[in-house]
Amino acid sequence: MQRICVIGGSRYFGKLLVQRLCAAGHQVTVVNRGSAPPPPPGVEHLVVDRDDEAALLAALGTRTFDVVVDQVCYTPVQAEIAVRVFSARTRRYVMTSTIEVYDPATTALPALTREAPVPEERVDPAVWTVRTDLPWHDGAYREAHYAEGKRQAEAVFTRGAPFGFVSVRSAHVLGGGAREFTGRLAYYTERLARGLEIPVHAREMPTVFIHYEEVAGLLLWAATATGFTGPLNACSDGLLDVRDVTGAVAAQCGRQPVYRTAAAGEPVGPFSFDRYYAMSNDRAKALGFVFSRTADWLPGAAAASLPAPTTPAA
Repeated sequence: MQRICVIGGSRYFGKLLVQRLCAAGHQVTVVNRGSAPPPPPGVEHLVVDRDDEAALLAALGTRTFDVVVDQVCYTPVQAEIAVRVFSARTRRYVMTSTIEVYDPATTALPALTREAPVPEERVDPAVWTVRTDLPWHDGAYREAHYAEGKRQAEAVFTRGAPFGFVSVRSAHVLGGGAREFTGRLAYYTERLARGLEIPVHAREMPTVFIHYEEVAGLLLWAATATGFTGPLNACSDGLLDVRDVTGAVAAQCGRQPVYRTAAAGEPVGPFSFDRYYAMSNDRAKALGFVFSRTADWLPGAAAASLPAPTTPAA
């Protein structure tokens, strides 16, 4: 049994992570603003804004933890607060990061010389520039610079934390039906149901995905394992492009997708990429984690994204 603090943990795979930690017998404390339903019975719940350093210190009191799992760290400013607050409170810190740290559209990384899944060293947080003077407090700025915020947050932890640090760079997360709050599968479900064209790039490029249950399992494993730190790519096996994803949804709702090549600069839907966008999961495999195949769980995730049938009025 370990004492584990989850920052966030109120929705989607974070909520599932809390449930699984409890089921595994760990002593769990959830820290969030209390804007969602409380965690399950037996979980300590501290209601506090993690951006308010003084309030966070007061809420934590003298508590210490074996591990902290941070689900909602989006900026280097938040990371710096976390380093100060948890330096003497934990030995291990796991941050949920994202595939978007590799997105060539949001960074000046050199162009890939070949189309191959990128390893973790593609983005090295130990050398990434940190700019805490940028307007990270502004919600619109933070959302527009999501990938850079994650890169800089990783950099702060990597260079400034006295505890072991792991960043789990999650692929695009699917599954969970109504709990898939991003609405990305629903975009295709709705367009198919209404018979609307689906705009795509002239040449669609593949990316990687992970089921929400699998990323919760990997976070639990990363939190409770020992012997490794650093970035960790998290994606199921198998590359898919937007036509694969749309086709899976179409097969479940009995509709034939109609694609249209988007004009230059025209918006396209989620998972439509004109650049190669895939990660390698070899490091996590070498450390002992076993991934599923996306093709095995995608039909179920697509089916769960369909709206529930309505009962005709009597």
